[in-house]
Amino acid sequence: MTDYELLLAQFEPISLEEMESVKLMNRIDTKFVVTIRQLPLILNMAKHDYFAQEINRQRLATYDTVYYDTDSLDMYIRHHDRQLVRQKIRVRQYVDSDLTFLEIKRKNNKGRTKKKRITVPGFALTGDIVGHSKKQDISVEDFIAQKSRYTWDSISPKLRTCFRRITLVNKQKTERLTIDLNLTWENELTGLKKTYPDLVIVELKRDGNVPSPMLGIMQTLRITPLKISKYCVGTALTSPALKRNRFKAKIRKIEKLLATK
Repeated sequence: MTDYELLLAQFEPISLEEMESVKLMNRIDTKFVVTIRQLPLILNMAKHDYFAQEINRQRLATYDTVYYDTDSLDMYIRHHDRQLVRQKIRVRQYVDSDLTFLEIKRKNNKGRTKKKRITVPGFALTGDIVGHSKKQDISVEDFIAQKSRYTWDSISPKLRTCFRRITLVNKQKTERLTIDLNLTWENELTGLKKTYPDLVIVELKRDGNVPSPMLGIMQTLRITPLKISKYCVGTALTSPALKRNRFKAKIRKIEKLLATK
C-alpha cells in the first residue's frame, strides 16, 4: 500500500447510504492543486476531522467520465471566455458502485454550482467512448432539453477523463471533500491522450461559507486555491489547435508544481 492509502485507512468510515444527507447539489466549490507527494501530509492533518467514504470495503473509487459538447465546443469556449453563467454535460460511471449518471453542472453568476442528474443504467461506457446513440430513452432527451441550454442532438462526446477519487466528509456533515488522482484525459476528436500521474486535485464542496477544517489545513501549508476545470484543462492539453490563452497560466502552474522535487 502507498503512504496515502495507509493514512486513508485510519479515517473513520462513512457509507454511501450515510452520504445521502451530504449531496450538496447546490454549493460553493473551492479547488486546490497539489502533488501526490503532498497528499500523505494533507491526509494526516485531516484524519481526525473527516470521515472517509467506503464502498465495498474500498476507499479509493474509480470514475470514468465522458464530457459532451457541441461541434463548436460552446461549453469550453464559454468557460474560456470568462462567461460566468455556463454548463457542463457529462456521463459519469461510478465504477465501484456500478452506477451511471447523466449529469448537468450549472454555474451561476454568484459562483454557485448546481448539479442535476438522472440515472442512465443502459448508457454503458463501451470501448474508448460513451455510445452516443440517438436511440437513447426519451427521458434523456427531455432531461437535456429541460435542464440545459442545449439539445441532445446538438452535443456529442468530446473528452474522456478517468481518475481515482477519495471522498471525505467532515464530522459535522456540512461539507464534502473530493481528492482526485491518477488523472488521464483522452480527446475524442484529436485522439491525443495526456496523463498526470503525480497531479492531485482537491475540491471542497460546501453549502455556503461554513467553517472548513480543510481550508485551515491548506492555509497552514500555504496552498492557495486554483480555479480549474478538468474538462477545460483536459481539452486544452489534448487540442493543440484550440484557443487556450486563458488556461495557459494554469497549465504552466501545474507543470511547474509537478516538476518540483
